[in-house]
Amino acid sequence: MNCIERLAFAAAFAVVAAVPTAQAETLPLPDGLVSLSTPEGAEMLFGAEANTDYFPLSIHFTTQDNPAYCGPATIAMVLNALNVPRPASDMTLGLGMFDQDNIFTPAAEAVMPASAIVNPPYGMTLNQFGGVLAAHDLDVEVVHAADSDLDTFRQTAITQLEDDDHFILVNYLRKAIGQESGGHISPLGAYDEDTDRFLILDVTRYKYPPIWVEATALFEAMNTIDSANDGKTRGYVSVSR
Repeated sequence: MNCIERLAFAAAFAVVAAVPTAQAETLPLPDGLVSLSTPEGAEMLFGAEANTDYFPLSIHFTTQDNPAYCGPATIAMVLNALNVPRPASDMTLGLGMFDQDNIFTPAAEAVMPASAIVNPPYGMTLNQFGGVLAAHDLDVEVVHAADSDLDTFRQTAITQLEDDDHFILVNYLRKAIGQESGGHISPLGAYDEDTDRFLILDVTRYKYPPIWVEATALFEAMNTIDSANDGKTRGYVSVSR
């Protein structure tokens, strides 16, 4: 490990160590999930075989603005992490960042209007989510779990997590992993081979912390029917510039 990597890991450790352990502020985690803010969770991050994506995503971490905005929050994180040219702001010396409002460019609105997300059936489907990302001139691959399998997903995700030019984002059913309760979207930050777990950087930080979930459980949670998406299964999205 070189000096830069050591500094990055030291900074990441400081962030994890600073997270309060008072989990009563969020919903309790079911058995089988491991919070990143625990010693076990931190150890998995530092020993993870694929964790490159964790750093750019954590720098640009975004908590969703409302219960329906897991998709927009994830998109804002990824656009910033990919260093997509950002909209200028007169409030910040002409500099700017993507947020959950300005991701809705005219091209993105043509795919999924922001107003539609906060109306029934609420949120984004996997296809709408991928379409909004593609509207930002990104290379996007949408994969429904029914069209894939656990081994393919695992290897694809590991490959994406090993460099900071690609990201993998998951659409899964919360209750399938014991959480409350509907469909959700968040990015993956790392993979630990020893435990066969992925780190989900959950964008509902007021509800759940970032968690480690077994690959099998995550794939099964993605391989669930989304009635709002023409009865197709949920799945994952690979994205790069």
